[in-house]
Amino acid sequence: MPLLLTGKKFHNDLKTNKCLAIFAPLEGGYETRLLRRMRAKGFKTFITSARGLGDPEVFLLKLHGVRPPHLGHQSVGRNGALGEVQQVIPQASELFNENDKNKLLWLLEGQVLSQSELESLIEICTNDNKLTIVVEMGGSRKLEWKPLSDYIFNEFES
Repeated sequence: MPLLLTGKKFHNDLKTNKCLAIFAPLEGGYETRLLRRMRAKGFKTFITSARGLGDPEVFLLKLHGVRPPHLGHQSVGRNGALGEVQQVIPQASELFNENDKNKLLWLLEGQVLSQSELESLIEICTNDNKLTIVVEMGGSRKLEWKPLSDYIFNEFES
């Protein structure tokens, strides 16, 4: 259990690879322990679900428009069929308020993401050298992780 006491190996792997796929026991608790260790090492952290993410780069980092659900009777004269586009701030906008800190984005339920979405997460990490991403890719009997690029190569190329 020395990993859970310090988180040093996880921190070093995160620093070198910048984007990790993690497999944790399903009873939970590991993500909050590791997040706490990373906060103690100076990271600003943000945890969210990967479900409904859409285009990761746009939904996480850029101002984007969404259309509200159609609720029945609406005026046909003004955007009746489509609805008005509402501008939404990026989901991870609170990470980017401080530019001097290292940032850690933790995505839960990452197994729903496609190969191209996972590749775009890696590209986001390479473009911003202060941003690191951890994607939970499923359960395991023990806590383990690997670089997301290795996971994509092994999972989707076989």
